[in-house]
Amino acid sequence: MKISLLTVGKTDSGWVREGLETYASRLRRYIPFSVIEIPDLKNAASLSKEQVKEKEGESILGNIGPRDSVILLDERGKEYTSIEFAKEIERMMVSGGKNIVFVTGGAFGFSDAVYARCDGKVSLSKMTFTHQMVRAVFTEQLYRAFTIIKGEPYHHE
Repeated sequence: MKISLLTVGKTDSGWVREGLETYASRLRRYIPFSVIEIPDLKNAASLSKEQVKEKEGESILGNIGPRDSVILLDERGKEYTSIEFAKEIERMMVSGGKNIVFVTGGAFGFSDAVYARCDGKVSLSKMTFTHQMVRAVFTEQLYRAFTIIKGEPYHHE
């Protein structure tokens, strides 16, 4: 089993990329973890929001395997405390043996087809973050979840 973070667009902010890489390398001590960056659409400015979501959705779905468990990072998703999230990760790992793919969408969100394919949705906060920042914040939370699962002292309750 492995975990992936599938993103739309590359991580072009240096400090976000550094944070993402820091927590991704720590996380790999516990589980195979990868970040998959789907290229930004060309000529997106000439497309409607719905067209952008549809085209991005096609790319997202093209990077997901038929047996993957797909969790969207979505403002309408379930909110967890760090301990609750760790328990959810542990439950997903024990229950299926499927690879888990967490997905961040583009600026306009996800297409209906991506929503139809997902197995769950997680919200990191009621606040709005940039799509760049979510990458580092989420990866840190995933790392934190694994330290909680392993009983390590990173998380203080």
